[in-house]
Amino acid sequence: MPKAQDFALHNARLVLEGEVVSGSILIRDGRITAIDSASSSHGEDMDGDYLLPGLVELHTDHLEQHFLPRPGVRWHPEHAVHAHDAQIACSGITTVLDALRVGTDGDAKQLGRDMALLADAIDATDRAGTLRADHLLHLRCELSAADVVEEARPFFADRDRLRLASLMDHTPGQRQYVDVSKYRLYYKGKLGMSDAEIDRHMANRLEAHARHADSNRRAVVALCRAHGIALASHDDATEAHVLEAVEDGVSVAEFPTTVEAADHSRRHGLAILMGAPNLMRGGSHSGNVSALDLAAQDRLDILSSDYVPISMLHAAFRLAALQPGWTLPRAVALVTANPARSIGLDDRGRIAEGLRADLVRVRVSDVGPHIVSVWREGRRVA
Repeated sequence: MPKAQDFALHNARLVLEGEVVSGSILIRDGRITAIDSASSSHGEDMDGDYLLPGLVELHTDHLEQHFLPRPGVRWHPEHAVHAHDAQIACSGITTVLDALRVGTDGDAKQLGRDMALLADAIDATDRAGTLRADHLLHLRCELSAADVVEEARPFFADRDRLRLASLMDHTPGQRQYVDVSKYRLYYKGKLGMSDAEIDRHMANRLEAHARHADSNRRAVVALCRAHGIALASHDDATEAHVLEAVEDGVSVAEFPTTVEAADHSRRHGLAILMGAPNLMRGGSHSGNVSALDLAAQDRLDILSSDYVPISMLHAAFRLAALQPGWTLPRAVALVTANPARSIGLDDRGRIAEGLRADLVRVRVSDVGPHIVSVWREGRRVA
């Protein structure tokens, strides 16, 4: 990456923590050094567009889609990272936690090799200075998989990049898949199984859960505590799930599936993360609780793109337009300040003096908000 230049942006609508003000900002050495609400003609004219903090994404599976674009096809890992990175940056995301799976219900050994390849590719492209966004790691730990701890352990050597681990269990009949018919429908389509094959698959998953989930959970939690890695629960559905998460030291509740779980997460101080695609679609594709409903009940802290990178930006603007009590600064915090704070990234996520100049210029037209420009640490990256 070239060295950041000193520059100013003026005539912008600055989305600050508690308000939107018209003004200008000065960037020096990749940091925001001044914010001025007075009119100015110094620097690049934003033409009245919004200027947001760079978006912070905690949970995206999108890298895998570039590496495994078709069944049986594995793309060059560095090229996959570059393709993913370009789409992330052009969606206004300047910090991304790339989700890598450890433990699976398929070929775990091949999956482990694939995830290690992608982690190495992120390191290589970062060292080469060719990444637009700041790429960190999020481990998605499938607790019922026999070798999840073995697969996870090597990632803890890189504390600077690994920032979050989620405790997942996609066993049929619980959490996201309390309705077993939805599990059958989803995995038959995903894995191309017959009825008999999906029956065997489900039976194997139930057996694996009984044998491994409890001990693996304890081991993953211990690893995270020992290395200072933030923990997320995943698909909590009941009070018992939330209490288990609290006992484990979880700080983020990813995708609670019921109002009950969201209520208990709020009561215990967990940051509630929901999918921006859920909010944009008006409901969960799995039939679980609506992100918009949780926002209406003040049960929403973080939005994640999950599988559609641009959805974070669109969801923030949509929420501010649709939901009473949700101003644009409050909605933008769901994709900037709140996710950054939840994992201890206190140097970004807000437009404030001294913080990183991670910025997104957004223009709103008849077709909605769209990205005009993106800066990461004062460097234009999109």
